[in-house]
Amino acid sequence: MLLEIIRDPEFSVAIAFVIALAAVIRMAAAPIAGALDGRAARIAAELDEARQLREEAQRMLGEYQRKQRDALKEAEQIVALAKSEAERAAAQAERDLAAALERRQAQALEKIALAEAKAAAEVRNTAVDVAVAAARRMLAQELDAPRKSRLIDDAIAELPRLLH
Repeated sequence: MLLEIIRDPEFSVAIAFVIALAAVIRMAAAPIAGALDGRAARIAAELDEARQLREEAQRMLGEYQRKQRDALKEAEQIVALAKSEAERAAAQAERDLAAALERRQAQALEKIALAEAKAAAEVRNTAVDVAVAAARRMLAQELDAPRKSRLIDDAIAELPRLLH
């Protein structure tokens, strides 16, 4: 039976196919293995590059986070400085306003005092004018000519003493 199987043309074709297939595999194995090894090397290189890119991205992320923290600290410092400057400016403005109000109050008091003095002088002058007019009328009505003359002469004589 083994002999019959060996003599069978299909068996011979199957053996020839297996031998041909083994020869093709043997001849194609080196290039296929080389191609697979090349592909594996490319994949390994890409993985290494991806790992390096990932590490670089993490380093850059850490650097940017540090820069962001630094920028936030700097912004907080700027805000604090601006607040203190604003408070200082407000305090200075308050002091300036108080000083200006004091100056204006002093000016107003001076104006009031001047107006009072002026009004008092006007009242005094008016009172003097009224008194002089009344005295004139009274003197004109009650004094005789010789007495009027003597009063005028006395007043003229006292003028130099009153003027100096």
